[in-house]
Amino acid sequence: MKKVLCFGTFDILHPGHTYFLKQAKKYGDFLVVVIARDLTVKKVRDRMARNDEKIRKREVLELKIADQVILGDKNNYYKVLDKVRPDVICLGYDQNIFTDKLKQELKARELDPKVVRIKSFKPEKYKSSKLSTPLLLTKILKSDRVTLLKRGR
Repeated sequence: MKKVLCFGTFDILHPGHTYFLKQAKKYGDFLVVVIARDLTVKKVRDRMARNDEKIRKREVLELKIADQVILGDKNNYYKVLDKVRPDVICLGYDQNIFTDKLKQELKARELDPKVVRIKSFKPEKYKSSKLSTPLLLTKILKSDRVTLLKRGR
């Protein structure tokens, strides 16, 4: 079984995230998605995600693309490599967080997965940092006739 690993915040899910996960899934038989912990998001972005880690995890699960969705480790971001031991790691087109040490972390664990950078999907429209408010996101999605996930809230 060929395992694929990808990770991210996945806050305010949009078609760019769906595209990324579907493309990542094509690289193997079993897709594991790691959701960034709330404290990690705060530390890296200097602000909290709009949705907490449990909501973000649930929403990625509801897409039914990933075979497994887990929360990242609170202390060691690379610990998941030991647990999953991926054959492929898929990175977002603009993903730079934690990628600077990725090669040395893989080498230290005697892992040699293929590392793939997934191409963007309409980044001028679906880049998370540009989607500053849920109202703006809703307007963009409606303009593309995309239905939002029912959040059950």
